[in-house]
Amino acid sequence: MHQSKIADERREAGSIECWCLHGAVGMAADFRSFAKQLALRKTGTRAVDLWRFLECQSMPLASFAQSLNAEAAGEVSRGHGKALLGYSMGGRLALHALLELGHPWNAGVIISAHPGLEPAAERQARRASDTTWATRALTGNWQEFLTAWNAQPLLGGAMRDPQASSSLVMRRREIARSYVDWSLGAQEPLWDRLAEITIPVLWVVGENDAKFLDLAHKAVSQIPKATLAIAPHAGHRVPWEAEEWLAEEVSRFLSLGR
Repeated sequence: MHQSKIADERREAGSIECWCLHGAVGMAADFRSFAKQLALRKTGTRAVDLWRFLECQSMPLASFAQSLNAEAAGEVSRGHGKALLGYSMGGRLALHALLELGHPWNAGVIISAHPGLEPAAERQARRASDTTWATRALTGNWQEFLTAWNAQPLLGGAMRDPQASSSLVMRRREIARSYVDWSLGAQEPLWDRLAEITIPVLWVVGENDAKFLDLAHKAVSQIPKATLAIAPHAGHRVPWEAEEWLAEEVSRFLSLGR
């Protein structure tokens, strides 16, 4: 299956390229300002349009990991290495990629991500909830869907860029599909596998994101080369609530491996 990379955004700088995976109801352009910050710190980026992986068919989490890793491994390196960064849903996708044998990543950055719900009843409830979101994304009023999604307490209530978010209506089919294929409820818990990630990992969470702060402490304790970074005065949306802080933390972390 061919997946057009035209919506990916690249910025060359320095000796490593950091591939960035956006969150649910997000887009590659979400990382545009953050990429500029990393470029100032001599770190290149490639923001990946995740929706292109769902354009033609369903793609379970494990299949996405295989596809992304094959794509990254097949490209000539623009620097001396590749790092994988994922935020929220993108963080879960990144974890799956880092758990694939023979992956091409030299380092990982996981931001505000959930390694998985363990009770089966919680996974079932999440799948049901995400099915409702999928229906609203596909067939409901788009602006009402966006408003409801961003009104969740976890997300702080406001759209990061209302005009850009509105343009995502062109991707409503892929976004709806992501609520099914990439639902936290469809994800097998990764807790027992985190120790398999042997590359350096920076796990990032906002200090005001209480639930994900607890998850981060637990996850970092199980990954051999993991470091926890807590964003001051930030909630779940660390890349936009603490952009400059995050750029500094990520560039410093990645520079250790150069």
